[in-house]
Amino acid sequence: MNAHDGRPFGCGDHTQFEQELVNAMNDFANSADAPGFDASGIARRSRRKRATFIAGISAALIVAGGGTALASITGSSDSAQSSPAATITAAPDKDAATLLYAHPQGLTIPIELLGRSLDDVKGQIAKTQTELGTVNKADCGTYGKPGTVIQVDPHSPKTVAKGDTVNVTLCAG
Repeated sequence: MNAHDGRPFGCGDHTQFEQELVNAMNDFANSADAPGFDASGIARRSRRKRATFIAGISAALIVAGGGTALASITGSSDSAQSSPAATITAAPDKDAATLLYAHPQGLTIPIELLGRSLDDVKGQIAKTQTELGTVNKADCGTYGKPGTVIQVDPHSPKTVAKGDTVNVTLCAG
């Protein structure tokens, strides 16, 4: 055994340096406080955050749903105004712009008018021998091209027959 080899553990006396080192490490290990862990507090905060998040999302969905319903009710009004009546906050519904024509031979023919110009709609109405009623305009934001159809009344699933009146709502831009 030479001077650089370590001694086997537990054999013989320690040098003064080794003894001081061991004592210092023991003092450090015994003086450090164990970290506090408040499991119930953490769980309470977690539940509170989750409940707040869910309440916020629910409120946002209610507001968005109510606004969409209000826009569709106001947008299909029967008044003969040419100024914007409502703001469309969602993409126009395909069924809201589909005219179901009850053909005299018993057929029901769907006529898709979403995105068509007023001239195209007048041509389709002439073919079905129905009459054009009021033409309203609604602010459709980024969901439509100005001057194109975003809604007809009555629309699918209601049918129209020869001589019925069809009201149209155009995108105001």
